[in-house]
Amino acid sequence: MTAVEVSQETFDSLNPATDEVVGTYPVQTREQVEEAVERAREAARWWSSLGFDGRAERLRRWNATITHRMRELCEVVQRETGKPYGDAQLEVVLAIEHVAWAARNARKVLGRKRRSAGLLLSNHTATVEYLPLGVVGVIGPWNYPVFTPMGSITYALAAGNTVVFKPSEYTPGVGKWLVDTFAEAVPEHPVFQLVTGFGQTGAALVGAGVDKIAFTGSTATGKKIMAAAAETLTPVVIEAGGKDALLVDSDADLDAAADAAVWGAFSNSGQTCIGVERVYVHERVYDSFLDKVVALTGKVRAGEQYGPMTMPSQLDVVREHIADALAKGGRALTGGNVGERFVEPTVLVDVPEDSDAVREETFGPTMTVAKVRDMDEAVEKANATRYGLASTVFSKHNGQRLADRLRAGMTSINAPFSFAGIASLPFGGVGDSGFGRIHGPEGLREFARPKAVARQRFAVPVKLTSFTRTDKTERLVGKLVTTLHARGAKG
Repeated sequence: MTAVEVSQETFDSLNPATDEVVGTYPVQTREQVEEAVERAREAARWWSSLGFDGRAERLRRWNATITHRMRELCEVVQRETGKPYGDAQLEVVLAIEHVAWAARNARKVLGRKRRSAGLLLSNHTATVEYLPLGVVGVIGPWNYPVFTPMGSITYALAAGNTVVFKPSEYTPGVGKWLVDTFAEAVPEHPVFQLVTGFGQTGAALVGAGVDKIAFTGSTATGKKIMAAAAETLTPVVIEAGGKDALLVDSDADLDAAADAAVWGAFSNSGQTCIGVERVYVHERVYDSFLDKVVALTGKVRAGEQYGPMTMPSQLDVVREHIADALAKGGRALTGGNVGERFVEPTVLVDVPEDSDAVREETFGPTMTVAKVRDMDEAVEKANATRYGLASTVFSKHNGQRLADRLRAGMTSINAPFSFAGIASLPFGGVGDSGFGRIHGPEGLREFARPKAVARQRFAVPVKLTSFTRTDKTERLVGKLVTTLHARGAKG
C-alpha cells in the first residue's frame, strides 16, 4: 500500500433499520476533491465536443443500463435508506424518465436559434445558443438518493458539462452505483465522478473551482454553501426544505384527497421535501375528510409501508414538534409516539398556527389538519410561511384558481406530487425553499450559459457606431425612432 492509502480515513454506510454496515467509503480530502475537479475539467473538453447527438447516445446507453439493472439499484437504495422496495423503485423509475427526457430534448432547448434583430439593425442576423458551463458540482441528499440528485446530474450532463458528485454520507453506495454504471457506458473519460465524505468534503467541492454547485438539503446548509460560493462568485442552485400545504375545497373528491394527504405525509417516513405537512380543509367537508384520513392512517404501519428515520437527530425534531403541538392545545388523533428508529404516522388537529409543527419543517411522518371557513383563509394560511416549495389542491371546479394564488414553485391539482414525475416541468422553490430549477427546459438552461451573436449581413450607409456619424444621420435616426415608438405617448 502507498502512504496515501494507509492514511486514508474511511466511514461506514449503515442500514438505518438494522445498523448493519453495508459499505465502507473514503473520507476524501480537499486535495483529492481538487484532483477530481481537475480531471473533470480535462474531460469536459471531450464531453462538450461530442455535441448533443453524441452525448444523447451515451446518456441513452447509461439509461438502458439503469433500466436493465433496476432491481440491483433498488436493493442498494433499500439497504442504505431502509425504505420499502416499491418506494425505491418509484424514484428510480422517475429518474429513468428524466434521463430520457434530458437526452432527447437538450438540442431543442439549448441549440442555436434565430432571434429578431429589429428594424433598427435589420441588416443583421441575431442568434442565441446555450453552451456548457464546464464542471458542475452536485451535492445530493439521502432521502431520495437517486431521483433528487439525478435531476441535477442528468441535466448538467445533457447540457455538456462534466459532473463531480458528492452524495450524502448516509447513501454513498447509491452514488457509487450511479457513477460506476455511467463509467461502463462512457469509459473514455471521467465525465461523471464520485467524491465521498462528510460536510468538509462538500465544502471542498464548493471551493474547488467548479463552475456551478447544485445542492439539495436543509436551508441552513444551503445558506452556508451560498456564502462559501460567493467567495469565488460560483453560481448555485439551492433546493432546500419545505412546509408544504394541501388544500381541500368543499367540492373536492374527499376519498382521493384523503388518500393523497396520507401518502404525501407518511410515505418515505415523511422525509420528503415536497411532502404534505399541513392540510387546510373547508369547514363543510372537514369532519368527513378527517374521518377518512384517520381511517386510512390506521392501516399504515411504520416498518411496512415506510421505513425508519434515516438521521437519528431527526427523531428529536419530530418529537419536539409533536410535543410542542400537544402542549399548545393540539390533539393527536393517531400516532404521536417516537421510537428509536420509527415514528408512528401522526395526525394532529387543533394545532395553533404559531406552533413548530405548523411553522417549521418537521421532515417526519406527521401532518396537521386545520378547518378553514373558506378557501381564501386556506390560501392565506398556506402562504404564511417562509418556505415556498410545493403545494397540492383538491377541488373539482376551483383547482387552477387556487393553484394560481399559492406561493410555491410547484402545485399539483387533484393528485399528489404529479409535477415531479413530469419531466418537462421545472422543479424548485422560492423563499427559504431555495432558488434555481432542475428538470424541464429550465433545468437544462440552469446548467448552461447563453451566448448571443449578432452578424452584420450587409453594410448600410447610416452608421450609428462610428465617429464618422453625421448630424444628418442623428436627425434621421431620431425621426425613425419617433415614428416607430412614439405612438402611445400622451400629448
